[in-house]
Amino acid sequence: MADPTALAAFCSFFNKLDKTCTEKLYEVYTENIVFNDPLHHIEGRDALGRYFSSMYENVERCQFTYHVQQCQGDQGFVTWTMAFVHPKLAGGRTIEIDGCSALTFAEDGRVSKHRDYFDAGAMLYEHLPLMGSIIRWLKKRLN
Repeated sequence: MADPTALAAFCSFFNKLDKTCTEKLYEVYTENIVFNDPLHHIEGRDALGRYFSSMYENVERCQFTYHVQQCQGDQGFVTWTMAFVHPKLAGGRTIEIDGCSALTFAEDGRVSKHRDYFDAGAMLYEHLPLMGSIIRWLKKRLN
C-alpha cells in the first residue's frame, strides 16, 4: 500500500544512493522489482543493484530535488529534478534533468515496480562530444 511515509522513504533513499549504498536496496525495493527507464529494463533486486553500482561508479555527485508527490492505492508518483556530475559528460559540469517516477508499492510498503520518465538525450547523448552537437543541431532545427 502506498502512503506518504513509503514515498518519503523512497525519495530519501535516492538522495543517499551512490556506489556504496546499493546493498541497502532491500529497504526500498522488493526482491522481484521491475525497473524501467528510457535506457534500461531490469528485473530483480540483484540486477538492479548491479545496474546502480555501475551507473554510480563514475558519478561524482547526484542529488534529487522532489516536486509533486502523490499516492493513491498502491500507486505513487513523484516529479523530480536530478542534478549530477559525471567527469566524461558536459566537461564535468553539473547536468540537470527533469523527470518523474511512477511507482507500484507492495503491501509491505516497498516498491515492486519503478518506471522513470526523462529525456535521455538531455541526460546523456547531448553531452557526448560528437553525438551531442548533432542532437543539439537537430533539436534546434525541429524548434
